[in-house]
Amino acid sequence: MNDEAYRKLSYGSIGPERMSESLDLRIQGMSCTACAARIEKAVGRLPGVHRVSVSYAARTAWISYAPDTATAERIVDRIRELGFEAAPPDQDDPERETAALRLRFAVSAALTLPLMWAMAHHYSFLQDMPVPALFMNGWFQLGAAAIVQFVVGLPFYFGAYNAIREKVFNMDVLVAVGTSAAFLHSHYTLFRGAASGGAEQPLYFETSAVVITAVLLGKLLESSAAVRALREAGGSGGTAASQATVIRAGQELRLPADQVRPGDDVLVREGEPLPVDGIVTQGEASVVEAMLTGESLPVDKAPGDPVWAGTTLASGQLRIRARAAGGATMVSRIYALVRQAQSSKTTIQRKVDQLAGWFVPLMMMLATATFAAWYVWLAPGDGERAMMSALAVLLAACPCALGLATPISLVIASGKLARQGVVVKEAGALERLALLDAIVVDKTGTVTEGKPRLTGMLAVQGSRSALLRNAAAAEADSAHPLARAIREAAAAAGLVPPKPAGASFLPGRGVEAAVDGRRFAVGNAAMADEQGWAKDERIAAFAAERERSGETVLYAAENGIAVGALAFADPVRPSSRGAVRRLRRSGLAVVLATGDREAPALAAAREAGIADVRHSMLPAQKLRLIEQLRAEGRRVGMAGDGWNDAPALAAADVGFAMGDGTDAAMGAGHIALLRSQLTGIGDALAISRLTMRNIRQNLAFAFAYNAVIIPFAACGMLKPWMAGTAMALSSVSVVGNALRLGPRLARLAGKERP
Repeated sequence: MNDEAYRKLSYGSIGPERMSESLDLRIQGMSCTACAARIEKAVGRLPGVHRVSVSYAARTAWISYAPDTATAERIVDRIRELGFEAAPPDQDDPERETAALRLRFAVSAALTLPLMWAMAHHYSFLQDMPVPALFMNGWFQLGAAAIVQFVVGLPFYFGAYNAIREKVFNMDVLVAVGTSAAFLHSHYTLFRGAASGGAEQPLYFETSAVVITAVLLGKLLESSAAVRALREAGGSGGTAASQATVIRAGQELRLPADQVRPGDDVLVREGEPLPVDGIVTQGEASVVEAMLTGESLPVDKAPGDPVWAGTTLASGQLRIRARAAGGATMVSRIYALVRQAQSSKTTIQRKVDQLAGWFVPLMMMLATATFAAWYVWLAPGDGERAMMSALAVLLAACPCALGLATPISLVIASGKLARQGVVVKEAGALERLALLDAIVVDKTGTVTEGKPRLTGMLAVQGSRSALLRNAAAAEADSAHPLARAIREAAAAAGLVPPKPAGASFLPGRGVEAAVDGRRFAVGNAAMADEQGWAKDERIAAFAAERERSGETVLYAAENGIAVGALAFADPVRPSSRGAVRRLRRSGLAVVLATGDREAPALAAAREAGIADVRHSMLPAQKLRLIEQLRAEGRRVGMAGDGWNDAPALAAADVGFAMGDGTDAAMGAGHIALLRSQLTGIGDALAISRLTMRNIRQNLAFAFAYNAVIIPFAACGMLKPWMAGTAMALSSVSVVGNALRLGPRLARLAGKERP
């Protein structure tokens, strides 16, 4: 696959290293976390590569690189040089590795069963079991064990060779060395007995075969669990329509969705998933956006409303002007962020990976010491006893359980959050989130809806309708939220504003235009004072009363004389009060920090149930507030709209970008809340705490297993095949506990909603 093909699956980002590309790959052939560390180390050394994060559990890699120095093709080639397969996620079957393991296990089990049957005569309580004579034949055992060792087990040798070539040790080295020693011991015993014609000696071909079979069983269960976790955690991936109905030159054409161009008109009918991001140009319909925002109720769409690929048309029919298709759609970028988070690592996981890097060579040294201790002191001269004890240590020791303790749980948690409209950009944010004890929230667009509404009018000359009609005309071309609220109120009242002429905008003040031949102006108190509008006492009283209640007031003037006033309020979201109560119940101190004036800030805080209010704050002051709280030893989260709060979002332990599914949510903070509601923070907090508890359980089991099983093996209380089987099953146990997280998170999502 050429570099351009990979680039289609990459997405740009701006980091401290200048413009970079990010490459998302699925990796096949890893046997343990040491393999993931080897890929990170080798690829990270390539010129132009900024950052590499490989997840053994998710079988994925995320690489950030400078396109003018490195290429995706060179990165993939380097991974293949290490002995692994790499491909873009959409061109790789995640179950392919599982299918190969299933075949290898079936062949290995079929050939190991006769060897285990022959082993029955080694135990007194099984000596009465009939054993076919063929199974007792040493040459038959040699043939069966050789196929298991050198055909079924050949990938272990390749993996060990590639690891040693890179001067590292992984699980393949342990398995290859341990099973080879067991096989060659029996091989030597068989040929020595045949050459001397002496008494038949006990053979242990079953040891190497059982270990390989057990390891393959563990790998098969582990791979199946990983695929299941990835499938359940897939979140938004793969949900957009693959085909689109495009209208060109008046004709309807069915095209692959990724061939739709920006500006194309796309027709979507009832029941169909939307194939592109775009703006509705014709039709009215209800759209289910649950896969994007987690909101199960359909959302009504009309001309001018934005829609996104992957959502589903519940009723009606829409004509959409395409803005993005294929990998550029919101759902694709969200899925890329989810995969990036699943490939990234927490602080705990990085420490475990460092420990795992030393684990294998340390265990090989311990196995050597065990052999020496038995041969010299515990059973002097008994080479067979010494070797069996050393093999048991070697086969019991594996860092896989440690390596799997964290990533499987994170994969499940990040996928669950994505389906609820909470996009975690890095695994470390999920870890830090569980430790938060304070949260700072912006007001506009976070606690409130961010969409001011006209709440009252006073007309001292003419009618209220005339005042609203003229104000809407003057504000016809303004993008200000208050101007939009005036136009929406006029439209709702059925008013048709006349076309203005000569409009002039005064930034931070207001607007003035010619309406029906008269100069009509709408502006704030500063504009009214600057232009000397003569205010009626009724207007001043109206303004004072409304401002005391936290509303914003604009004045209207005709030919320099004030003719009325309009009051606006930004409603607090209905969900905010319950969300704040839930956060406080979870042990978080909630602080409202806003650039708005004192009155509206206090009014919004009172309605939302927030006691600590900081008003009239500039972005730099919000940043200082975050730094101050952290200096006091608090673990602080920050929730804002993703643009003017960007410094505070970046400085917080966890930054929540409120975005309503917009680009702002993708560009700021550590976690994006697509629904722009504080309830998402409560969901993320509860899930993160449960996830970290699950990870601690996994780590405790993995450490306990090694602490118990290795001393037993070194003391000769475990046969090698028992140690190898226990090693394989330890990984399965950790994965099984991690998979318990999925149903628990599902129950939590339903129970914790305020």
